[in-house]
Amino acid sequence: MNLSVLIMTILIGFLITVLLSPIFIPFLRRLKYGQSIREEGPQSHQKKTGTPTMGGIVIVFSVVVTACIMSYKYTGNLQSYELWLLIFVLLGYGFLGFLDDFIKVAMKRNLGLTSKQKMIGQIIIALIFYFIIRNQGFSTAIEIPGTTFELELGWGYAILIIFMLVGSSNAVNLTDGLDGLLAGTAAIAFGTFGILAWHTSSQTEVTIFSLAVVGALLGFLVFNAHPAKVFMGDTGSLALGGAIAAIAILTKLEVLLVIIGGVFVIETLSVIIQVASFKTTGKRIFKMSPLHHHYELLGWSEWRVVTTFWLIGLIFSALGIYIEVWLG
Repeated sequence: MNLSVLIMTILIGFLITVLLSPIFIPFLRRLKYGQSIREEGPQSHQKKTGTPTMGGIVIVFSVVVTACIMSYKYTGNLQSYELWLLIFVLLGYGFLGFLDDFIKVAMKRNLGLTSKQKMIGQIIIALIFYFIIRNQGFSTAIEIPGTTFELELGWGYAILIIFMLVGSSNAVNLTDGLDGLLAGTAAIAFGTFGILAWHTSSQTEVTIFSLAVVGALLGFLVFNAHPAKVFMGDTGSLALGGAIAAIAILTKLEVLLVIIGGVFVIETLSVIIQVASFKTTGKRIFKMSPLHHHYELLGWSEWRVVTTFWLIGLIFSALGIYIEVWLG
């Protein structure tokens, strides 16, 4: 697969999102599908109340259309189980996020799906994913980056898949708290997996899917960068989190997900540390969690926080490429 295919994939994903968003955003506004801002969040965010949400629908649509078009153009068919499996995870987690968003904005129940309902749905999708790849004879061993060592997990691989898909979707969801923060960091992470899938394993459909996400997210950033005209909502964040974990599994880069998705890991750890500290000592480590809010309350502008996290995401991605390409 040559470079022109990669560029074309990103470009098509970008154009679909950029062309559809100006139509979809007013539609969301007419339906009054606006974001509710938590009262306990930073006060500067209260002015964002009513900003259209569920923009993740456009992202998901763009990714599916772009991935199918480019996969068919390059391979001449749409028979790859990897492509359809990635689409299944994207749509599955996206649908869970859509239900959560719909309950919040349309039914005016601020909490959306309960944590138990969401978890059950996430686990069911992860188990279906596991049974499909096992039926395809997929290896249950994980490779340790930078070494030739492999660890055979056997049935334990099912537990790993559940942990990765559920954990990643929730971690990415936590990161979606500032204008452009998730769209930018996710574009970097998906782009990195796309490069690795292309360079190290020549997985055509996985590469195309990854770069279709990059294009869709860059197009979404046109409307989501500060000040945001639309939010992706759980529809987008859960879909992206599940999809990036699925890509890491299909490329056998399970361990590298922790590094390439380092920003998502840090955001999640900040919440875990904050809750654990408050419950055990009654004290908070951070001014607010997830971590991006801590820096806001330190006086950083929203744009400064976002661009700093983008830079950190680039550093993590460069580290992941270095470990896999130069040390592998």
